[in-house]
This record gives sequence, structure tokens and C-alpha cells, in this order.
Amino acid sequence: MVLKVFFPSCCSLADSGILIGRWISEQNSAVVLAVVHFPFIPVQVKQYLGEVQRVTKVSVSVLGSWSNSKQEKEESLSEFLEDLGTIFCHEPWIQISKEGDSKFWSCSTLQKHSKNPQEEEIILVYYDQRKVMLSHLHPPLDTAGRRAEDASKLSAIFDTVARSRVLFMTDRYDEGPIKLTHWQSDGVEASIIVELMKQASVPACMLLTFLLSLLSGICRSRVLKFWPLSFLWSKLSTCEQLGHRLQHLQVISSNKKAQNQNQLMRKANIFVSLLIDVALGILLMSWLYRKNRIGHLADTLIPVADHVAEELQDLLQWLMGAPAGLKMNRALDQVLGRFFLYHIHLWISYIHLLSPFIEMILWYVGLSACLGLTVALCILSDIIALLTFHIYCFYVYGARLYCLKIYGLSSLWRLFRGKKWNVLRQRVDSCSYDLDQLFIGTLLFTILLFLLPTTALYYLVFTLLRLLVVIVQGLIHLLVDLIDSLPLYSLILRLCRSYRLAAGVKFRVLEQQDGKPLRLLMQINPLSYGGVVQTYRLPTYSCYPRDSWASLCKKLFLGELIYPWKHKGEKQN
Repeated sequence: MVLKVFFPSCCSLADSGILIGRWISEQNSAVVLAVVHFPFIPVQVKQYLGEVQRVTKVSVSVLGSWSNSKQEKEESLSEFLEDLGTIFCHEPWIQISKEGDSKFWSCSTLQKHSKNPQEEEIILVYYDQRKVMLSHLHPPLDTAGRRAEDASKLSAIFDTVARSRVLFMTDRYDEGPIKLTHWQSDGVEASIIVELMKQASVPACMLLTFLLSLLSGICRSRVLKFWPLSFLWSKLSTCEQLGHRLQHLQVISSNKKAQNQNQLMRKANIFVSLLIDVALGILLMSWLYRKNRIGHLADTLIPVADHVAEELQDLLQWLMGAPAGLKMNRALDQVLGRFFLYHIHLWISYIHLLSPFIEMILWYVGLSACLGLTVALCILSDIIALLTFHIYCFYVYGARLYCLKIYGLSSLWRLFRGKKWNVLRQRVDSCSYDLDQLFIGTLLFTILLFLLPTTALYYLVFTLLRLLVVIVQGLIHLLVDLIDSLPLYSLILRLCRSYRLAAGVKFRVLEQQDGKPLRLLMQINPLSYGGVVQTYRLPTYSCYPRDSWASLCKKLFLGELIYPWKHKGEKQN
């Protein structure tokens, strides 16, 4: 059999002593966690290991002995180390010794209580204890077969080191009876700034939790459930984004401790996303209020709206003539053209009525950028929706009229074939019609068929205009979703400390000699950037349609209304 000994590289210069760690019998592996140097009292070592087991729930025991012959020249040391095996009673008893200045180590096992001792092949694996403890091993996406088995073996080693954090809290400055060597032997790694932030975060989180509970109580009140407040809350993307950020703040300020690494990373990603979002919003606000840019924007907005209205009027005049040489039904063409021209006239009057207040509205809207760049972008999307409301009305009118004619023609076509639609059973059944019904159906079918090209042309033009507005809003919402869902903390962690997000390990051969154990170095393979985004991507509310292209084309052909922005607060993973 092959015995694998995972030895921390930080203990290679430790004084002679005993090895403490965990024995994994299923893998025939020993994970060394620390070295206890001489002098020590065996009873105190057993008591200390019992306390560690009670706290960490890890079966930590004495695995063997460690001899640094460069520091110890006594001949009786090896015999004393062998005698320790009878005190701590571990099978097999591992003996690792460093032979002076030689780069090769000797490693052997003793099985005193075994009737048939077998000579085992030993593989000595060095690992960076700090990186293994701080890293989080991500299992492969393809968890089938051999890869899943290898991942479970690695997770047992990573879990052993991570759960033994209490063992690493003692350093050489502790005046206890036991002296340990591990990755924090020279002093416990800590930061005064981090400790002060931890102390200050408790009252800050309590205050934030109180304010959020008060705000969420107001949002859940019955006042917001009445029309038109409920209608505005469901249609405006700004309200949806504010509700989404409110949920993020509740997650961050929660006093519940994260149960696992995924929950901790989710909180960190949300916190960094909020921080960067607010920072970008403040930068945008400072840019807007510098050099009177809001006044220039207000002065530009009205001419742009007038220019759009003039272009629409020219387009309608073109449609009321002979567009592209097509012969239209002149009566219906004139009625539709004048109807839409009247709406444009009303829209221009509405814009000029609001023109004295545009600068003041934009000034107050600019203050909302302090809530984050995403809120400012959602407000921009809502402003575009309000400024192009007349285009949306044209699209709705054209779609309804076109849909009415399509469904009327399909119903009258069933009449010619002696069929009708059964509303109760939701199917087409046979039906007999008399002569008057067939005559009236023929007249209506002829009228609708000859009026269809004029209606279809108006519907096509206004649908293209509506899709142009939807594309602009879609780009804005894609940017909002990118800021909301991108795991920025995980990406920064992958860039600066890639070992914290481990996808696996690789082994590099250090030395190999006959009669000596094979020495390997375990190195951590970081998770790829695509894997980081896929694993830690934050959920967002659904902002765009989930229909396929075939379904979308079908809706356009039948004249059904398309609502691309479904602000219903749905979570999208």
C-alpha cells in the first residue's frame, strides 16, 4: 500500500518533536498540522488535543515523531522518539527525520501492535498551510466518475486544515506548557484596522437594520397597494431597482452568521457591488453638478424633443401620400395620419408646458445618483420611456388595429370553410351557416382584406420605432444587470489572491531517489474567471423577455403587444 503524508512546508525548519494531525484511514493518509517541540509532558499534550477535538470536531492525534538532526546531535534522541510510540499508541507510527544538510529526508513507519507488519511505500507531500487553510475548494462541474472521487479526497484534506483554525491561534509568545510550530508560529496574523472595523460594524449594523426594517415596513404598508401607486411601482424600473437594493442591504446588515463559504462570499460580493455602485453614482453626480452641466442638458432636451416630433410629422406626411410607390386606401390613410398628427400636436404642447420645470426636475433627479449608478441608469430608462410615450401610443394603436383585422380575417376564413371556434372546448368545430351569414361574411372579409395593407404599413413603421426605443432601454438595463450581478469581490480575490478560490491541485516532483520517499509539492490551481462568474453570480430581477425568436416573430406577425420589460421582481439566476 501507499502511505501519503501531507507535511506543512513551514515546519521543515522546526525543532525536533512530535507530529500532531489527523489520520484519514479511508485514504491511508496522514495530514500533519503542527509540530510540538521538546520539552513537553505527554499528559498535557493529550489534554490539549482533547480540547482541540472538542472545539473543532476534528479527530486530532499524535501521528509520529519529527527529528531535525541538524539541531539535535544526541544519539539517544532516535531511541526516545521511538519510545514515544508506546505512549501515544498510534498505528502506524510515522518517523520523519531531516538528515543534516542533505536535501533528502527519511521517512519510515513503525507498527508495533500489528502481527503482520507490511512495508509501505511512502509519499511525502509538502503543502502551504496558510494557503490551504484560507482557500475554498470548488468541486468540478462534471462530478461524475473518477473526478468526483478525487474531489472528495482533496476536500477532506482542505476541510481538515480549515477546521483546525483553533490549533493555529497559539504562537511562540504564548507562555503555555506546549510549544507548537505551524504557519502562525512567529505571531498570529491579524490587523488592527480589521479589528476596529469589526468592533464598529456591530452598532452600525444594528442602526442600519432598524432603519431598513422601518423602510421595509413602509413599503409593505397598504398605502402602496392601492392604485395608482401599485401600478407605478410595478412599471417603473427605478422602483424595482430600489427594491432590489433594499433586499441587498437587508442581507448585508443581517446579524445572522454565514453558515458556509458560499453565503460569506455572497455577502462580500453584494457589499462590494453596493460600494462600487454608490462610488460611481457619486462620481456621476459630481460631474453633473460641475460647470452647470444640468442647465446645458435641460436646454438641449427640449430642442431634441421638438426635432423628434418634427421627424415623426414628416414620416406621417410621407405615409399619407404614396410611400415607396405603394397605393394605399386613401380614406383610411388620411384618417390614421390625421389621428396620429393630432397626438403629436398634443405631445409637443405637453413638452412645452413642462419646459420651465425641466431644469428643476433634472436637478432633483441628479441627486438620486448618490443612491448608486444603477438607480441613475434606471431613472434614465424611465425618462426615455416618458419622452417616447407618444411612440408607444402609436405602437399600441397600430398593433390593436392590425390585430383586430388579423383575427377578423382568420375568423371569416373559418366561416368560408364551414368551421367555427369553440370557446368552451378551445378547438375548431364544424358549423353550418345560412346564405345571409355567408354573404355578410364575404363582404366583411373583402373589406378587411383590402384595408389590411394600409394598417399593416402603419403597424410596421411604428413597431420599428418602438423596437428602436426598446433596444436603447435594453442596453441600459444590460448595464444595470451587469453591475448588479457581477461578483466583483470574487473577481478581485481571484486577481489578487487566486489561491483563495481553488479549483483543484497539482503535484510537482521535488526529488526522487531509490530507498528514499518520493517528495512532492502540492500547488493550488485557481478557479478560472469564467468559473468565478458562474459560481458567484448574484441574482437579479428579470428585465428582458425570455421568449424565443420564433415566439417573438409570431407575436409581431399576429400584432400582439410586446412588453419587453417585465418589472415583476422575478429572481433570475
